Amino acid sequence: MERSFHMLVYRLFHAQRAYLRPCLGEAGLEVGQPKLLAYLADNGPSRQNQIAEYFDIDSAAVSRMLDSLEKGGFVTRKMDEGNRRCNQVACTERGRQANRLWRNRCRELEDKMLADFTPQEQAQFSAYLARAYRNLREEGDGHA
Repeated sequence: MERSFHMLVYRLFHAQRAYLRPCLGEAGLEVGQPKLLAYLADNGPSRQNQIAEYFDIDSAAVSRMLDSLEKGGFVTRKMDEGNRRCNQVACTERGRQANRLWRNRCRELEDKMLADFTPQEQAQFSAYLARAYRNLREEGDGHA
C-alpha cells in the first residue's frame, strides 16, 4: 500500500470526488459550486469578496461560479445597501434544496469513510487534517 502522505491524500481526494460527482448532476450543480451554496446557507447573504476570502480563491473565479449559479436559479444578487459597489449574494429556495441534497450526500460519504473510526480517532483525524492545512497555508510560498 502507498505510504507517502501526498499520494494518500491524492487518492482520498479522488475517491471522495468520485463518490460525490453523481450528486452534482442530480442537484444540477457544477464542480466547485456546492461549497458556495453551503457558505451562503451557513452565513446568509454575503458579498462576493467575503466568499472569495473565506475559500482563499480568486474573486474572478467566484464571480464565474456565481454567474452560473444565478443563471441556474440557485442564487440571487442584489445591490448591497451598505456599499453600492458590491452585490449581496443569497441562496434561493432551489439553492437551499440543492445544498440539502449535497450535504446529505456528504454525510453519507463521511459515514462510509469513517465507518471503522472511533469518535476519538475521528476527532484526531480532523485535527490532523486541519493542522496540515494550516501548515501549508502558513508557509506563505504561494504554492498552497
